[in-house]
Parts: sequence; structure tokens; C-alpha cells
Amino acid sequence: MGMFLNPSNAAFQKAVNSKIYVDKTGLLKYTNSVVNTQQAFICNSRPRRFGKSMAADMLLAYYSKNNDSRELFAGLEIHGSADFEKYLNKYDVIYFDAQECIDYAQNIEDSIAYITKCVIAELREAYKEVLPSYCNTIAQALGYINAATRNKFVIIIDEWDAMFRVAPEKRELHEKYISFLRSLFKGASARRFMALAYITGILPIKKYNTQSTLNNFDEYTMVSPGPLAPYFGFTEAEVLALCQEYQKDFVSIKRWYDGYRLNGLHIYNPFAVTSLMLQGDFRSYWLQTGTYESIKNLIQINFDGLRTDIITALAGNKIKANPYFFQNDMETFDDKNDVLALLIHLGYLAYDPVKEEAYIPNEEIRTEFQKATQSVKWQELKNFFVESDNLLQAIKNGNSDKVAQIIEAVHEQYISAIRYNDENSLSCVLTIAFLGTIDFYFRPIREFPSGKGFADFVYLPKPEYAANYPALVVELKWNKTAETALAQIKEKKYPQSIDGYTDEILLVGINYDKKMKEHTCVIEKMEK
Repeated sequence: MGMFLNPSNAAFQKAVNSKIYVDKTGLLKYTNSVVNTQQAFICNSRPRRFGKSMAADMLLAYYSKNNDSRELFAGLEIHGSADFEKYLNKYDVIYFDAQECIDYAQNIEDSIAYITKCVIAELREAYKEVLPSYCNTIAQALGYINAATRNKFVIIIDEWDAMFRVAPEKRELHEKYISFLRSLFKGASARRFMALAYITGILPIKKYNTQSTLNNFDEYTMVSPGPLAPYFGFTEAEVLALCQEYQKDFVSIKRWYDGYRLNGLHIYNPFAVTSLMLQGDFRSYWLQTGTYESIKNLIQINFDGLRTDIITALAGNKIKANPYFFQNDMETFDDKNDVLALLIHLGYLAYDPVKEEAYIPNEEIRTEFQKATQSVKWQELKNFFVESDNLLQAIKNGNSDKVAQIIEAVHEQYISAIRYNDENSLSCVLTIAFLGTIDFYFRPIREFPSGKGFADFVYLPKPEYAANYPALVVELKWNKTAETALAQIKEKKYPQSIDGYTDEILLVGINYDKKMKEHTCVIEKMEK
């Protein structure tokens, strides 16, 4: 066994032995189905801590001929597959972590040469009688081995995009790296010696002039997850099972960590869920992923409308986004859509491809987004939080005139004249005006099912603040009266479903008069 050629299965063994291991070997059923086909080139991009490296370790353990992994996979999903024995430990596997290779090479410019030298040295040791002395590229070496032995290879690259993330400004180096990958994965030789190619990272494959430089790869991303959707991140069923095993409240976990929707599945960040199960603290674990500094730089880019979009997303609203023309690097940003696209791939935004909308997926990410926006010192955001805090205090004090005044100011500032009288804009106005609740309340719940209907908005205080901050049930009306909104809350018994969340519930009715362009508000404490 070598470091690059057929490493041991110890890394996957460690994962299986861990306190929490969720079986994702169903991925092997898919990869087995494409081995030795034109679909055998897979690029899987996900945010950090979504299980990419564990999956790469699993593929290595399963396919590498220098491992005996039968017992390791016993009892797991793949063990019952008809193709389990057919592909188990049948291939030479070349595996490397591109980020690790950059570190080992010491100089990033030498990393490609380092990978080439190490892989060829191990291939030469394994195939002494096959490789000629003048063989100086990996693709050339694999071609000679295949011609002499008919052996095929599985190539697995973890953190394949590290070059673009570590040195985003080194474009000449990027092109050399892409040429290195192209020599491995494209052309007639590659079609002969490649059984399966699997590369994984945060970014999709780099594009030039909107065309992928490795267009023979099927790409599975946070925008287009394809058949790989269930295998990266925990599904809701898997989280439910963990909640039962560790006696955790699923409703709270869903509120904190749910939010990504991939092919209709609710997907949770496995690192956050595992940390919560083992440590017991409801908090953000995202800061530990290493992408926090990136977001601070991204949201400072002064594209028109970007800051407004970030504020809108923080308030719990969805924003229009088109991530499909992103150049898939950390430096090329032509407009705000490129920034939003990178935030989607980093996991700071989720994406709805049907509605073409991006949004902050959950409370964990919302917390980190808030920290990032505060750290970049947007003066307008600071002013906004002060005014929003005034709104919250006015609601707590029952000062309905002050509430109406602040909401009207937000309406004038953040909603364009064209959409000013759009009924949907009133909902957006409310959530932005209530942005100051972010420290004390969970994201607003829209269309909350309660009583005999659906409340427009419900703000539930985080458990540690429930004693000092009331739950808020908010109903909006258009060209009616605030009193009508309040009456509907009572008539349809909206507060009943949240009675157990807090000691105090405030009912808030808000109306917008289109003709007068005025807001009115009434506030009433629910009597128990």
C-alpha cells in the first residue's frame, strides 16, 4: 500500500467506528452502476462538513484491490446489493487530497510536480516491468500499464478545487492545474484506462467562457444535486433516528439546522447535527468550517443591490438569484449573481431552482451571516439594527403609533416606487423592519398553521430569551384596518398553537392603506 496508490481503508474504518456513523453506502450502488461507462466521471461539490471526504474514503475502501474490506461493509446498505462482490476491491485506486498535497509541496507552484512525482514513483514500484524510464506524466504511466496489463484505474481526488480557493489570483497556475486534470480525464487514453473518476470539492469545475474545461464530467452541486442528493448531508429520516437514539427534540433541531432542499429532500449539515447530538448545545458550529473569512470579503463587494439582498435574506425573505453563469472560482465576480452563486456553493445560502430564489437556510447560518455583516461594519446596517430594535421595544411597550411609524419608514426606504403598492411587498417590509429580532427570535415563520387558519407571521423567542421576550403573532391587512387584522387573529385562534412556547404572547395587527400610503397598527396582549 502507498500514500497515493491503493492507500489503506483505515480512514473509512475510523468513520464506521465513530460514535455516530450514518450509512451512506448507497452511493456505491450509484457509482457501481456507472463504472466503465461514459457516466463514470463524477464531480461532486458540496459545502464543507457535508461528508465529502468520508465518501471519498468510502470509495477508496470499497474499490482498492490492496484492501480486504468485506467485513468493513458487512451490515451496511451496499452489502445487500447484487453488485457488491462484483466491484469489491477489484481496482487499483489513485487517491489524493489536493489541499494536503499543496501543504506537502510547501510551495503551491510545485504542487502539481509533487503529485506527479509521488504517483509515478508508486506506480513504478508496483509495475516495475511495465513503465519505461522516460514516462513522466501520470496519464502516460496509466496508459502504458493499461496497454500491458489491461488493468483499469479508479481515480479519487478530494478537495480537487483547493488550488482555486488557496490562490484565487494565480490564473496561470490554475490553467496548468486544469491542463493536468485534462490529461488525466480526457482523451482516448483516459477512456481506456479509467474505470471511475470521482473528484470532490466545494466548487463546480472551473469554466472558461461559460464552458466547462472538463465537460465529460457529470457535475452534482447544491444547485443540481442529481441522484447524489441523499448521500451528502443527513436526510430528515436520518436526523429523526438520531433524535430518538440521543433523546433530542426534533422540532428544535429542525428549527436550528434544517433548510437545504435537494431534489425535494430536507438535508441537514451532518457536522452540525453530529456536534449537537454529542455536545448537546444548540448553537452555530458553522464558524469551524473555515469559510467564515470568505463570506466577509464577499458581502463587501459593492455590486448594486447586493447589500439590500443580504439584508432581505437576513430578515427571512427569499431573493432572486441566477447561479448558472458563475465562473466557479473565488475571484471572478461580474455581478451580484456571481456572489450569490458562490454563497450557495459555500452553503451560506440555499437555492430553490424552481422559483430561482436563494435564502438563508436555517438559524445556524443566519447567526453566522449576522456576525459576518456586523464585522464588515456596514454603517447602514448598524443604523438599521438600531431602528429595528426600537421597533421591537415599541411592540413590547404596546406603542402602536411608533410601530406604524417605523414600518412606514422601512417601506419608503427599501421598497421601490414601482412595487410600493404591491401587496406582497408589505410582507417583505415587515420582516425587514423586524430584523432586530435576530438576536432574540428564530426566523419568522410564514403562514404558520394555527387555530382555524394560517397566521401571516409568527416570531418565536429563542428558549434563553422566552422569559423576557413575548411570542409575536402578526397579521397583515391591505386596504382594511389594523383592527380587522387583530380580529382575525382572535377569530381564527392563531395563538393556540404556540401557547406552549412562551409565557407571553402579543397579538399585532398591521394595515396598509394604499390610497393614503399609511400604516396603522394595534397591539394587544393575549390574556390566558
